[in-house]
Amino acid sequence: MNTATGTPATAGSRLEIEPGYQSGFANEFATEALPGALPQGRNSPQRAAYGLYAEQLSGTAFTAPRGHNRRSWLYRIRPAAVHKPFAPLPSERLVANFAEVPPTPPDQLRWDALPMPTEPTDFIDGWVTMAGNGAAESMSGCAIHLYAANRSMKDRFFYSADGELLIVPQEGRLHIATELGRLDVEPFEIAVIPRGVRFAVSLPNGQARGYICENFGALLRLPDLGPIGSNGLANPRDFLTPHAAYEDREGDFELVAKMNGNLWRADIGHSPLDVVAWHGNYAPYKYDLRRFNTIGSISFDHPDPSIFLVLQSQSDTPGVDAIDFVIFPPRWLAAEDTFRPPWFHRNVASEFMGLVHGVYDAKAEGFVPGGASLHNCMTGHGPDADTFEKASHSDTSTPSKVGDTMAFMFETRTLIKPTRFALETAQLQAHYYECWQGLKKHFNPEQR
Repeated sequence: MNTATGTPATAGSRLEIEPGYQSGFANEFATEALPGALPQGRNSPQRAAYGLYAEQLSGTAFTAPRGHNRRSWLYRIRPAAVHKPFAPLPSERLVANFAEVPPTPPDQLRWDALPMPTEPTDFIDGWVTMAGNGAAESMSGCAIHLYAANRSMKDRFFYSADGELLIVPQEGRLHIATELGRLDVEPFEIAVIPRGVRFAVSLPNGQARGYICENFGALLRLPDLGPIGSNGLANPRDFLTPHAAYEDREGDFELVAKMNGNLWRADIGHSPLDVVAWHGNYAPYKYDLRRFNTIGSISFDHPDPSIFLVLQSQSDTPGVDAIDFVIFPPRWLAAEDTFRPPWFHRNVASEFMGLVHGVYDAKAEGFVPGGASLHNCMTGHGPDADTFEKASHSDTSTPSKVGDTMAFMFETRTLIKPTRFALETAQLQAHYYECWQGLKKHFNPEQR
């Protein structure tokens, strides 16, 4: 892999392991790997410096309001149009139109973690679609994938035309080399790769596993804070976008595209990660979930889980999101005379949950790191029997800490439909419902 100056980089060099970043969420960034590569005062000069090509990458409509408009100008060695024709690349594990999946049961569903592959499998081949809603072709809804991989992408590059990718690693670090720079992401961090951005993933630890939410709709953004005020939750300055870094490599490479849930491949004679400079606000970024400033109650009861919202994809209904990305990090609980774990509930929203690390405070066992659960619209769920009994008799006169944990949730306003794979895989826990069967009847009309 070539460095920003075009010279070879050795494996394990600081450039690959600790690349520099620019701070801020969706800022107007400007970065160049060679001095003077960025044109000044214009976007498309007649002749760009160093013999580069100017190319605009648009993530929103040209006429979107300025505050929502997302685009970047790239100055690259070859335009993105330079590749051979695409041919189908069969993949039965991916889904993008959720009108075609089996009927969705109203059951509570939970899965063990995907096993690591036994055959050489890279980041793209390791995807499997678990659930989702809407359709990529209508740019509405999402697909939820799991990934498990044991091989770095070699001379292979990928992009999704279907949606932006919110990647949540659970095991193993990811080195994500993109057109606009390089991201190093580890468990407890997330990465977001915009729709259309080309990238390749290598595995510094040799294998990796995690979750992906592919957002077909409006771009993810930071939520408004309302009465919380101007600070708290995820702070904009903690989101990191890479500096420009380019490869100038020629050879026999493969470009894989995802369009309407189908994979396509094309031969390409050069690395598409050849952007020498860029400016704009449409770019990949990462965020460390450990920097999330959790908000909670210091009197009684506890607020709705919207206080754990990291990112949202807004819908056309004010106050109702198409996708919420919510986390449940380590935190103190101080509410007095209060049942402190999540209460029993049925929601109009649907919840797909994953666990990066530790134990989730509403489930004593069975919900494992790398696993997942799905509680759909109006499906009753909440703490299991053991958790309920312990929490009902615990001392709430002093604060307690939910410590060694990191759980998250992809929440949507519409039904999350599991795929055939999800309903038939050996990882589906057939006896998940039993965790509530031990809840006892405590009703006594003679005693308050």
